[in-house]
Amino acid sequence: MIDERQAVAAFAALGQEHRLRIVRALVTAGPEGLPAGVLAGSVGVSGTNLSFHAKELAHAGLIQSRRDGRSIRYSAAYPALSGLIEFLMRDCCQGRPEVCAPAVEALTACCSPAGAGDRSHD
Repeated sequence: MIDERQAVAAFAALGQEHRLRIVRALVTAGPEGLPAGVLAGSVGVSGTNLSFHAKELAHAGLIQSRRDGRSIRYSAAYPALSGLIEFLMRDCCQGRPEVCAPAVEALTACCSPAGAGDRSHD
């Protein structure tokens, strides 16, 4: 379970346009992630800038990297991202589940087999 200190670090890392794009691209890519060059191109940054931003996101625990032959492959850290969502929604509703229903429905729709790949809610 994520604590407040970790949440602040994660939100600080996400509070930059390119970093947010990187995380979204990696979430979209799925567990296999993306090679550094493909990721850099998809978010519109140079390889050097990607490395800088990826370091910040990795430090916040939101992404991870691994060597893939001679290149680096980045992927989303799904448990950390889920923990961040849980942190935000943990005390939601004060006994009124209808307040949180739209968020739960959006997550359910995007993560279910029928809704996988459906980006109409973006």
